[in-house]
Amino acid sequence: MMPSPFDTLQRLSAPQPAGERCEMCAVPVDDGHAHVVDVRARQLMCVCRPCYLLFTDPEADLRYRAVPERYLSFPDFVLPPGAWAALEIPVGLAFFFHNSSLDRTVALYPGPAGATESQLPLDTWERVRADNPSLVSPRPDVEALLLRAPRRGPADCHLVPIDACYELVGRLRRVWRGFDGGSDARTELDAFFTGLARRSRPAASGGRS
Repeated sequence: MMPSPFDTLQRLSAPQPAGERCEMCAVPVDDGHAHVVDVRARQLMCVCRPCYLLFTDPEADLRYRAVPERYLSFPDFVLPPGAWAALEIPVGLAFFFHNSSLDRTVALYPGPAGATESQLPLDTWERVRADNPSLVSPRPDVEALLLRAPRRGPADCHLVPIDACYELVGRLRRVWRGFDGGSDARTELDAFFTGLARRSRPAASGGRS
């Protein structure tokens, strides 16, 4: 049985023991260590830099895939009227990535219990993609399109490493109150997207970067 998104979140957000080690070769790693995805087990693994570099070829058919370090923004992104309501995601934030094991796009959104998977068909998401040709397709399993759809103002979309999404969900879970997260969650979210804006580079036109 593959771990659920909740299992992954629990694992990432749990306090890490002192002297954490690479899960492949057991050498000590620091707080800024990299991650790889075990595609079969659907699990993020903490690794040292040398082990990380073994799995960086995106064309290789490997069980493990290194989580890339690219951050892209899409300044021309538009969310068509009614599109978010059609997705029926109850909060104004979700991330979308291609799950190789399921061979389909998966949508997850934050909440008081962590990451929750949308069980609805994603035809509406494909229409959003079609309306935004500048979007770069995330690399399967290791990158995601992170979309914020506030009640007021324009939507914001970034391509980010998948571990950044789970980091955000963990941060929100710690401060979540009520149905929509409350003011502390919104403050946390604002800070996260401010950091994304500084870190991301605009994607090239035509959806290539």
